[in-house]
Amino acid sequence: MALILSGRKFARVVKASLRERVAALQGPPPGLTVVMVGDDPASQVYVGAKEKACKRVGFNSTVLKLPVETTEAEILDLIDQLNADDSVHGVLVQLPLPDHISDNRVASAVLPEKDVDGFHPVNVGRLWRGEDGLFPCTPSGIVSLFHHHDISLTGKNALIVGRSNIVGKPMAALLLRENCTVTVAHSRTVDLKEQCREADILIAAVGIPEMIKKDWVKPGAVVVDVGMNRKSDGKLVGDVAYDEVLDVCSAITPVPGGVGPLTIAFLLENTFKARLNLKPPAGN
Repeated sequence: MALILSGRKFARVVKASLRERVAALQGPPPGLTVVMVGDDPASQVYVGAKEKACKRVGFNSTVLKLPVETTEAEILDLIDQLNADDSVHGVLVQLPLPDHISDNRVASAVLPEKDVDGFHPVNVGRLWRGEDGLFPCTPSGIVSLFHHHDISLTGKNALIVGRSNIVGKPMAALLLRENCTVTVAHSRTVDLKEQCREADILIAAVGIPEMIKKDWVKPGAVVVDVGMNRKSDGKLVGDVAYDEVLDVCSAITPVPGGVGPLTIAFLLENTFKARLNLKPPAGN
């Protein structure tokens, strides 16, 4: 029977460790400020969950809610203020932003050492150069989940279905660090099914409900489902047809309760790391 890779259970382990490390800190606790523009319902849920998680591990947490008509210049000015505030160790601007605000300009405005999303070009460069830095939370959580369950990665064929800057691309970089042979595919890949069937590690992050079927999966593969899609009946499903694939894979993440909780846990990890003001090792 397939091993169920519960992100929810592992996130509790990560948060318990963080509580201990925060309690042992000399000086102020980690401080995270989240900026939310507009009233997107999903964003409100995510931001609320992040705020609760911060408080549970002993962080200082601030949420700045701004009206949808806030200008890009006003957002950038606010980020400058947060960059200069020594009590703020992590700055997160909740996505999506309104159309009149550039995601890239906002990401580039946050100081790299406070960029707990891992989106700043400096942190992206450090990731691909093999240096230390703050890296995107979801891929970082997935790699740690593999380690937690002693899943061997070295030499494995890993396929990532999805090429976003948030998951697909950084996931590829992190798996290369783990000595995987990495392929990045997407919804327009020719013979995607056959590509999937060659993968020892299959990570679905394409945003198409239950696209990955049983006959797409190599027997014994490890399957990670990053998708979170709501069907017409209100049911939450991933990018993988979970009930089918469960019969053929060796391990799989559920939806919900799989990757989602890891994202928040590793946002907290990044904030703690930012509080310690870790720098890339000399010589890297």
